[in-house]
Amino acid sequence: MKVLVIGGAGYIGSHVVKEMMKAGHEVTVFDNLSSGLRCNLFPQNDFIYGNILIPADLEEAFSRGFDAFVHLAAFKAAGESMVKPEKYSVNNITGTLNIMNAAVKYNCLKMIFSSSAATFGEPQYLPMDENHPQKPINYYGFTKLKIEEFMDWYDQLKNMKFAALRYFNAAGYDPDGEIRGLEQKPENLLPRIMEAALGQRELKVFGTDYDTRDGTCIRDYVHVTDLARAHVMALDYISKNNKSIKLNLGTEKGTTVKELIDAARKITGKAIPAEDAPRRPGDPASLYTTSKLAKELLGWEPKYSDVDTLVKTTWEVYK
Repeated sequence: MKVLVIGGAGYIGSHVVKEMMKAGHEVTVFDNLSSGLRCNLFPQNDFIYGNILIPADLEEAFSRGFDAFVHLAAFKAAGESMVKPEKYSVNNITGTLNIMNAAVKYNCLKMIFSSSAATFGEPQYLPMDENHPQKPINYYGFTKLKIEEFMDWYDQLKNMKFAALRYFNAAGYDPDGEIRGLEQKPENLLPRIMEAALGQRELKVFGTDYDTRDGTCIRDYVHVTDLARAHVMALDYISKNNKSIKLNLGTEKGTTVKELIDAARKITGKAIPAEDAPRRPGDPASLYTTSKLAKELLGWEPKYSDVDTLVKTTWEVYK
């Protein structure tokens, strides 16, 4: 299939592009390079420099004729979204509607969407499944939830079939070492640990008194290559079944902050000092999912999401 990957020069996007090519799809990348990097582009793909906030850019792209598209072009800093909701409204919501409208105009009716566990908010039970209530506690999560609702309507009214893939904590880098562009301004724990290992930042552990096995937060870290594989499998599923799906993607088990830091110390051989700090408001003690439905429908299981592989592949790039 001819696939347009919007945000394909970014951290997750570049891994999705690689897996799409491995599956035999013909990929074109659309990106404005605001956080994506030229070094993440593969020479065998066409590249369109464009902005999702400029409808003419999207129309020019979709007019080339695609069978499907992947949408990964969103701002994702939960904390920032609470301070600058207008920025997230314009980019995440208006930008997505621009994409979907251009896709409908040019009859590209298969959509793979990078959704998020942030649509769920505080866990009411664990592991979280697809039926867990969606009550986001930050504006970023709210934008992703609204987009899921727009897709439901476009499916109903325009027959646009979609897969909404709700990632938990994306981490790691390409195990083959081909993708080496560092994520820009990372907010996530593992990149922060790597920067601390290189002496580029101080590392803080926010909360050491949670009701968990070592007092620190538990999160569900899933390797970016495993997430990328799920995009390919989801496209295959919606193409064969002509049916939309919403799936949680995680490892079904959590890793604590301390466990991740300890693994990094062992693998990097660095001391990585970490300072205990107070809890952050809105941080649940534990957050992890079941991926039973993804396994059932797609045959998807994480292959690279063990802690050592997550840390090793990230350190290979950072060092």
